[in-house]
Amino acid sequence: MHSTQEKRYDYRITVSLEPENQTLVFDRLKTVLQLLNRIGRKPGRVLVIRDGQLLTPDLILAPGDKILVRDVGSKG
Repeated sequence: MHSTQEKRYDYRITVSLEPENQTLVFDRLKTVLQLLNRIGRKPGRVLVIRDGQLLTPDLILAPGDKILVRDVGSKG
């Protein structure tokens, strides 16, 4: 008997926002810039970090990535 079991692949990207201490999950984002646009942040005003490495807006995100977005500007 042949089993046709479909592999499940996690296309989601998990994003932690600081200092809000909030976690968001997105499907199929391609670049850091696309992520920033989706969450309403501007490049240069946040640090985008994956596995301890800073990411630039042009970098490609991978399915299953866990991203930290940390505000670096003053709030007033």
